[in-house]
Amino acid sequence: QVQLVESGGGLVQAGGSLRLSCTASGLDFTEYHLGWFRQAPGKEREFLAGSTRYTDNLYYTDSVKGRFTITRDNAKNMVYLQMDSLKPEDTAVYFCNAGTIYADGKYYASGRYWGQGTQVTVSS
Repeated sequence: QVQLVESGGGLVQAGGSLRLSCTASGLDFTEYHLGWFRQAPGKEREFLAGSTRYTDNLYYTDSVKGRFTITRDNAKNMVYLQMDSLKPEDTAVYFCNAGTIYADGKYYASGRYWGQGTQVTVSS
């Protein structure tokens, strides 16, 4: 049974930083493209950052480029999202995703496996 678990969310002031972590059981991150997404209340889930298997090509949506950094540690079966210069509009539930699909040099679609999410709240 595949399970992804995110952690590291919390309450932070605007301009602050958080690092989210995601680990998996029943799934080897080495074999999967990975992604981080978020969903704010009343909004659709959106792609934020991604990392491809083997080559570790990185992808970011424009709104987080230069502020968020995705890294993976295949030895630990972990993927991280370092979030700096946080803004109140970054408030959302953050999810990691395995099996994320990238095509033509960009994000294409989410993959099959999701974590339960971790809440990030940025106060002004």
